[in-house]
Amino acid sequence: MTIQPIEFPGLTAAASLDLLRQHAPLVHCLTNEVVQAFTANTLLALGAAPAMVVEPQEAAQFSAMASALLVNIGTLCQSQSEAMLSAIESANQAGTPWVLDPVAVGPLTYRTEFALRLLALHPTAIRGNASEILALAGEPALGRGVDSADDSLQALPAAKKLAANHQTLVAVTGRVDFVTDGERVWSVTDGHPLMTRVTGTGCSLSAVVAAFCALPGDKLQHVAAACRVMARAGRLTAEQVAGPGSFVAGFLDKLYLLRGEDLQ
Repeated sequence: MTIQPIEFPGLTAAASLDLLRQHAPLVHCLTNEVVQAFTANTLLALGAAPAMVVEPQEAAQFSAMASALLVNIGTLCQSQSEAMLSAIESANQAGTPWVLDPVAVGPLTYRTEFALRLLALHPTAIRGNASEILALAGEPALGRGVDSADDSLQALPAAKKLAANHQTLVAVTGRVDFVTDGERVWSVTDGHPLMTRVTGTGCSLSAVVAAFCALPGDKLQHVAAACRVMARAGRLTAEQVAGPGSFVAGFLDKLYLLRGEDLQ
């Protein structure tokens, strides 16, 4: 029997957002160099705390102290891969949730093989666009670098397979976001095309997913809430700004001011 996605309720997203602000999780971000500042500011605006500790020995130590870990392979290099492996090992030993963002997997061999290696280390959640999720699941994909030429609905079966086979949560994002644990499926129909004209919205979402994974309770609900929060903030911002430049400042302000009633 095919499981139909259910629209994720705003009231539930609001509860998760309130919980995030109560707990203010510390997120260890091993992310790409292009988006570090935007990612940090996104977490701060929402009420979480970011840290970028990249030296391999320190990365391992810090992951045991953090509330959650983000591993984003966008600007992957040898030293960064060592830090990621060290941090993940430490996070797994400490029971710290961690999120994999498999940036641009598929077309490039080195990062694809590394992402598959990380997949075997049991991420709590995976957040990627349709092409990345398809490629990570071993399916044909039409990705062009960080851009997806595939539709998120098309990638949903691959997302469900990934989640079921690796006992993880998968968020495949696009025009519609889908979040699944392999059985349950939530959809988030929100956001705005202007979000694709700003570098870092997807990468920052992965950091926000990590922050929400640190919360107590249903992690599938929290990951869907992360998608809803970011998408709604993006849509509300896009309605008030002239273009990508003003979007960045407006988006951070909107995240900071976002309240539960805005999500409903």
